Amino acid sequence: MLRTLDPKDWKNQDHYAVLGLPHLRYKATQRQIKAAHKAIVLKHHPDKRKAAGEQIQEGDNDYFTCITKAIETLSDPMKRRAFDSVDPTFDNSVPSKGEGKENFFEVFSSVFERNERWSTKKSVPKLGSPDSSFEEVDNFYSFWYNFDSWREFSYLDEEEKEKAECRDERRWIEKQNRASRAQRKKEEMNRIRTLVDMAYSCDPRIKKFKEEEKARKESEKKAKAEAKKREQEEKEKARQAELEATRLAKEKEDEEARQAAVQAKKEKEIQKKAIKKERQKLRTFCKNWSYFADNEADGVKMMEEVEKLCERLELMSLQTLNETLASGSKEECKAAVERQVEEVNVQLQREREAEVQAMQAARSAEQGSGGGGGGGGGKGWNEDDLQLLIKAVNLFPAGTNARFKIHECLRNAFLSDGKLLKAFEKFKKEHTSVAPSIDNAAPSERFDASGEGNLAPWTTEEQKLLEQALKTYPVSTPERWEKIAAAVPGRTKKDCMKRYKELVEMVKAKKAAQEQVAAKSKK
Repeated sequence: MLRTLDPKDWKNQDHYAVLGLPHLRYKATQRQIKAAHKAIVLKHHPDKRKAAGEQIQEGDNDYFTCITKAIETLSDPMKRRAFDSVDPTFDNSVPSKGEGKENFFEVFSSVFERNERWSTKKSVPKLGSPDSSFEEVDNFYSFWYNFDSWREFSYLDEEEKEKAECRDERRWIEKQNRASRAQRKKEEMNRIRTLVDMAYSCDPRIKKFKEEEKARKESEKKAKAEAKKREQEEKEKARQAELEATRLAKEKEDEEARQAAVQAKKEKEIQKKAIKKERQKLRTFCKNWSYFADNEADGVKMMEEVEKLCERLELMSLQTLNETLASGSKEECKAAVERQVEEVNVQLQREREAEVQAMQAARSAEQGSGGGGGGGGGKGWNEDDLQLLIKAVNLFPAGTNARFKIHECLRNAFLSDGKLLKAFEKFKKEHTSVAPSIDNAAPSERFDASGEGNLAPWTTEEQKLLEQALKTYPVSTPERWEKIAAAVPGRTKKDCMKRYKELVEMVKAKKAAQEQVAAKSKK
């Protein structure tokens, strides 16, 4: 047989058969392997054969190469393990369902015993007999469902990295070999899982255990249902005894709650009407005094302050202020209103500062966690930054379009190069719809910021129409804002007045900022 071996195809040979150990195979010890090799070398060594007059092939073309490869493989534990993993005589077959049902224990016992050689654990449970306990059967299937195999398939690598000409080629070969081994390992584990699933489905003990478990559960379920029925009957009797008392108590409680709700609603309505009445009184008093202003612009500003008082003051404060306005002179009334406005503004200022501090704390926390962004380049807030933000909050009060977007634009640009003027240049570019120049007139009628109107943003075409109407109808024009609104389709009188106020604020803010920049540059 040895003389028929092809030295070039040594990898596909049965190394145990070459050394004369086919009956022992993976059970052969190293001593037996060495003894078999020694005996076969004494008989087939090229020098012996040459001395006997036999013609010897040159180099690795002689069949003795197959003997050398066999001993090299089986004497190295790693190489032997790789060869044993792909033992050509091993039966990988899985019995069919029909075979398993006919004679389960005889068929599957030999299959599991054959496959237990691949287990990394020495103690492997046996299949057992028809009389095996549930614990024994459960232990057996738990072991095989979690089977850990040492079988690996490196012996079947198609490429040898030693033959590579460069490092990149060796890496590519290693990658291909790893992928091939992983695929074969996956197929092997699927084979084991299929074997265990087939045995589990054919095992008569499993069927018996399931029937016993089902009968036990049915018995427990029946006993539980009877106990629950008795318990429910007892509870129903107790519930019926308490039902009438509970119903009467609930009716009484509901009636008391209803009366309390009606009374609270009446008080709320009275409070609401009283506040509305006092607000109207305040507006009427101020209107009768022409809002304590000598020109229309101051009147508009005072109107805004009066509306602020109406929104912020409580009922008692409104009543006290109205009593002062009803009995005092113009100067006294003006002083009282201004004093109240100053208190409200101080309160608003505190709220804005608290809001700014909260924003600063949030930004600091964000920067501290590595997530800080914006145009500030990750710098903290110093006193100048804080003062700048407070002034921005004052210049752009609540209700201003894109209020905090403007604040962020101003601060980011200021922190980036230290020049506030660039912030307003950037703001100007981003808001091209702002009119380049606005007349100095103020709205001739009271502007109610809380009134309903068109909330859609102003388009470029509407902006142009508004600017043209402002030029066409000067301040002295009667019913000026009605005519301006008629010139802008889709916009009401309040929309036009609100937009005009926004434009005035933007221009004022720009001038104030430019003055602040000039003052900083002088320092």
